[in-house]
Amino acid sequence: MNIYAFAPIAAALNVAYQFLQGLAVALFPLAGANAAALAIVALTILVRLLLIPVGLSQARAQHTRERLAPHLLELRRRHGADKERLQRETLGLYETEGASPLAGCLPLLLQAPVLSVVYGLFVLPTISGHPNELLGHTLFGSALGISPAALIVQGGSALGIAVPALLLIATSLVVLLSRWWMLRVAPTLGAPSTTLSALSWLPLITVGFAAIVPLAAALYLGVSATWSLIERMLLRRWVHRHGSRPTSVKGNPAAT
Repeated sequence: MNIYAFAPIAAALNVAYQFLQGLAVALFPLAGANAAALAIVALTILVRLLLIPVGLSQARAQHTRERLAPHLLELRRRHGADKERLQRETLGLYETEGASPLAGCLPLLLQAPVLSVVYGLFVLPTISGHPNELLGHTLFGSALGISPAALIVQGGSALGIAVPALLLIATSLVVLLSRWWMLRVAPTLGAPSTTLSALSWLPLITVGFAAIVPLAAALYLGVSATWSLIERMLLRRWVHRHGSRPTSVKGNPAAT
């Protein structure tokens, strides 16, 4: 089943196509043949700007989890032998404080529709019955409609190989740095299950995904990952300076 043939999705795809094409035309005097790639960067920044309130909420929730660390330790000391009880009590503490251990996944989930649209724009030969002109655009000579992995395997010019390779390397470094930073400043101590610990590796899937999607979508992922790292650092500093909404563990078994 082709989801892009579904009428509402097809309409949204056409709107996105017209927007991206118009933006590429506007940026052509500045970027030349790389105008569509720059338009994707601009689109990514626009989406991330709209998601700043979500990022702020996420930073506040993370701040709350850091404050709960001693109580999570106490829960682990009390119920470490009873995994079900530990998970139940830990989730109860998170619920009481209005902080979710899965809050970090929200920006990824909210961006999924946008990424799906970008993907569709650079794999479909036609959009709403007309030829897809975006497929003719490149990034320093590398076709935006071909995956980085395919571009590297196909070979060609040194620049044609270097562009997708450098994009994947840069994205990998950003994702690894982001994971290291998060574990350093906000350890997952007291997580309700090993599943949550495994979720800390979820961003690394971004790298594998970026290798097989069109270069345009890989560019979106790389820019978004970089924005996410910088945003988390800045918002965490802001939240720690100004504080988050007052919370209390009063009445929770971990606080007594």
